[in-house]
Amino acid sequence: MNSLAAEERWNWLLNRLKDSKAVSLAEAADALGVSEMTVRRDLTGMESQGIARRVRGGAVYSGPVSFEGRERSHAEEKAAIAQKLLPLVPPSGVIALDSSTTMHRLAQLIAPSDDLTVVTNGLTTFQALQDRPGVTAILTGGAADRRSGSLVGPVATAFLESMRFASFFSSAAAIDERACYEDTLEEAEIKRAFARSSAQVVIGAHSEKLAGNATAAAVTLDRVGVLATELAPASADLVPYARIVGTVI
Repeated sequence: MNSLAAEERWNWLLNRLKDSKAVSLAEAADALGVSEMTVRRDLTGMESQGIARRVRGGAVYSGPVSFEGRERSHAEEKAAIAQKLLPLVPPSGVIALDSSTTMHRLAQLIAPSDDLTVVTNGLTTFQALQDRPGVTAILTGGAADRRSGSLVGPVATAFLESMRFASFFSSAAAIDERACYEDTLEEAEIKRAFARSSAQVVIGAHSEKLAGNATAAAVTLDRVGVLATELAPASADLVPYARIVGTVI
């Protein structure tokens, strides 16, 4: 396979990063027909412009990823996390789900209920709950953020200020021992609004988000009542977080 021109390589890498949030040196070199050293130079250039962040064996995207791209990423882990979270969904009352692909999977698992109201800022999650007996789905309203597929902005946050939720189920772009983070300021802002109106914050995120890096702090870790990953609760990777959050599952 002939090498692509530098601009074409750059475009391929950028599209791959936006779609899947990460790219490996081996994958890119094979697809582009160039050496891993060439890909490494391209990714270093992207890192210097704030587009990507170099990690061992490749790079991760430094911006929001489309819903479709996130949906394909870590699918098995997200399914496992959704199964862990399902018993925490009450048969009645009012809860909130964010617009993440992990919470979309949780929404798909919610069974017909007695009288459950689910508020979300995710159009896809809202659609997944339609025609579910005993479940009323409500959208926050707000402006559509094409980068993340979320409804955000002052209309959405004002609506959330008027609500009270038993639990807010959310994912995160990154988590450290201080807080959960998002890739955009707007997404972080609306998750803070969800959390302020919730008696409990439940975070579900695959383990690669731990000790990760993203743009803006959303919810402080000491505000999290439950943290769910695909890992066993006793995993050494979860020990630093188990000291801070209420429960690790």
